[in-house]
Amino acid sequence: RSPYSFNGYLNRPRETTEAVIDGWVSVGDLAMRDSEGFIRIVDRKKDMIISGGVNGYPAEVEAVLRTVPGVVDVAVVGVPDAEWGERIHAFVVPAAGAAPLAEHIISACRERLAGFKVPRGLTFVEEFPRNPSGKLLKRELREAAATAARA
Repeated sequence: RSPYSFNGYLNRPRETTEAVIDGWVSVGDLAMRDSEGFIRIVDRKKDMIISGGVNGYPAEVEAVLRTVPGVVDVAVVGVPDAEWGERIHAFVVPAAGAAPLAEHIISACRERLAGFKVPRGLTFVEEFPRNPSGKLLKRELREAAATAARA
């Protein structure tokens, strides 16, 4: 909250109204405070996936996927699902010359995550779409996964 922090989104009044609550700017970051009082950002509210009425956070699934040998980078998104509301879809960038098997990736998730957090879809990509400052564009990944699911 500051007179200098935020005037609103350009030509997006609805998003501005959602972001500014009683003069406070809410950017949608989700944080946790540890036992020592330190706060760390763990995810973004708009990236939360609701599957079967249960909340799942992409960062948790991504952390498991990053431990799989041959995986360089990952991004997890929610895609529409007629039965569950949303389902988890993972995009994986394999290491150069590596060919991690989808079965190994899913198996690692089953071992370390609750069943509803295991990706139901998996796409291998060479790189992720990013904006000019390098921020991952999950919006584009959601669109790609949803288009593939409809096909």
